[in-house]
Amino acid sequence: MRLRYFAAAAEMTGRHEQDVDGPITMGQLRAWLESEYGPVFAQVLRRSSLLVDGHRPGDDDALPDGATVDVLPPFAGG
Repeated sequence: MRLRYFAAAAEMTGRHEQDVDGPITMGQLRAWLESEYGPVFAQVLRRSSLLVDGHRPGDDDALPDGATVDVLPPFAGG
């Protein structure tokens, strides 16, 4: 699957995109991201929306290999 990072998530990871082997669940992906990028990123991740192919899955939902996951931190402004 492809991860796409936006705003603060892109700054903290140092990248805009990343490929990850799957299948895994959304909860497993969150745990992996927290362990990969550390506790400060985990705080940003908790406030972020994670969309899979434009939809918001639950933590137990499996993510297909070809999915695109967008990590969208809260945006300021209007």
